Amino acid sequence: MDNQQTAPRSPLALYLALPILSWAFYDFANTIFSSNINTIFFPFYTDEIIGTSEARQQVASTFVSYANAVASFFLVIFSPLFGVWIDRTGYKKRFIVWFTSISIIATFMMGVFGGIQTDALIWGIPLSYALVVISFVIAKFFFNSSLVFYDSMMSDLGTKQEMPLISGFGVAVGYIGTIVGLLVYLLVSEGEFHKAFIPTAILYLLFSLPLFFINKDTPIPKNKRVKGSFFDGYKEIIKTIKDMKSNKPVFTFMVAYFFINDAIATTIAMMAIYATVIVGFSSGQFIILYLVSTISTVIGSFAFGYITKKIGAKNSVTIVAVLMIVALFVAVFALEQWMFWIAGSMFGVSLGSMWVTSRTLIIELTPDDKRGQFFGLFAFSGKVSSIIGPAIYGTITYQLQDYGPLASRIALSTLIVMTVIGLIIHLRVKQDSSKVSSV
Repeated sequence: MDNQQTAPRSPLALYLALPILSWAFYDFANTIFSSNINTIFFPFYTDEIIGTSEARQQVASTFVSYANAVASFFLVIFSPLFGVWIDRTGYKKRFIVWFTSISIIATFMMGVFGGIQTDALIWGIPLSYALVVISFVIAKFFFNSSLVFYDSMMSDLGTKQEMPLISGFGVAVGYIGTIVGLLVYLLVSEGEFHKAFIPTAILYLLFSLPLFFINKDTPIPKNKRVKGSFFDGYKEIIKTIKDMKSNKPVFTFMVAYFFINDAIATTIAMMAIYATVIVGFSSGQFIILYLVSTISTVIGSFAFGYITKKIGAKNSVTIVAVLMIVALFVAVFALEQWMFWIAGSMFGVSLGSMWVTSRTLIIELTPDDKRGQFFGLFAFSGKVSSIIGPAIYGTITYQLQDYGPLASRIALSTLIVMTVIGLIIHLRVKQDSSKVSSV
């Protein structure tokens, strides 16, 4: 896409452009994975297998937290390199196809292993569950890896002025995918949550196909590519970090996002167990709650696309962070289900909006020739916190398991602290007004 074009497209023309539509459908596909596997059915399955008492329910939270942390650990190692690959080769779709395919296969295998009936144990847990956890880690790692390339692809689809609308459209379409993904629940009965894994893999594949076949890469000619070994990429990342003095706004925001994403990643991973074990939702009630929060996310994503265009990405991130703090506060002190309904809806709005605003802010702050590398570092910042947040949460629930539900409330309260720290740092981001998308 020629980012220098002067004739602005109407929102409808923008949304119906085939490359943008297929790009958005990939968000539709991967959000089905994120919601069904990461947020709902893997935690439900873990609680079904591990959480046989109040104390064991806290241990189930620990298993879910640590599985997420391990997947994020591997992403931290590789995500900076992914950004370098983009800037060196120009390939984005190629890596999306490979990484998504591996994630889909691993998701399918979660269903296969979950259906195995055996009394065999490994490390004191059922062998079938151990295999499901390993498959989950693989699936989530490659799912998150594909997003580095997917996010970077957005800048090829329109002008900087169009980025807020494109980003908001992608996130909103993605969360509509959540609604479709929830239909899998109709195939699942209580106590058989592993039956959701294979249908989810099929939907994940189906809605990824438009991007696989429609979007095109614009590779950098081989004679213009920077030569170097595979591991030279890490040297470039180190150099980029050292050169951050000349890109201080980006560095400051990435530090802020580290803390904010700590709350996002952990809440996504732990929402299902917290709602069912601590607040008393049944699995069916939680599905309805999640549906409502998803609708809130869709509305928030579209709304903040326009809000970001109007007031700028930095101000929009500030608003979203404050909304997250309020939502988490209500969730920590929720004693009745109606309180968690409010918290879930508010967090839904802030979740989708944070994706819209943060991706747009990164594009506003970064130079064109380093955007892939900065998106790699953006993923690096977010995924380091995706290790630390769930690890802290899981450690607290494990150490305080004898206190039952209080352990989870204390664990969740740490996310308020993290978000407040992130907001304070974000307010220190200095932005060149000439680069703000609303100008």
